[in-house]
Amino acid sequence: MSRGNSVTVVGNLTQDPELRYTSSGTAMANIAVAVSRRYQRNNEWEEETSFFRGTLWREQAENAAESLHKGDRVIIDGSLEQRTWETPEGDKRSVVELRIDDIGPSLRWATATVNKTARSGGSGSGSWGGGGGQSIPAAPVARDDFGPDEAPF
Repeated sequence: MSRGNSVTVVGNLTQDPELRYTSSGTAMANIAVAVSRRYQRNNEWEEETSFFRGTLWREQAENAAESLHKGDRVIIDGSLEQRTWETPEGDKRSVVELRIDDIGPSLRWATATVNKTARSGGSGSGSWGGGGGQSIPAAPVARDDFGPDEAPF
């Protein structure tokens, strides 16, 4: 699927992923990441930091909450999404957030241990050549199947 605004963000989590569940039981996790850029200006090193927030859904939310922690360097693949709302006082607000398709630890300065989780649901057939007889989907799943399908609370 072609995306018009694809982004990869590499940065450090500023807090542990915050795992919660919607009223229907769907897992969601909010993350916050700091992205620093270091550069030289007039022979002096300077650093700028940008902060981004994003949301993970379903199994990915639970996996991130179990695996990732404050300070971990992560690689995020997704897109940018602008959300607007009105305050109780009538002021309009907006924020740009990450719509996260995938997240994982950066292995540039760290190691990680990967443990596969059993897939829930799914109507795939066949088994994964890596062993364990885990089902995989017969065809790629549409991106919209991973986004929020209800209000978070």
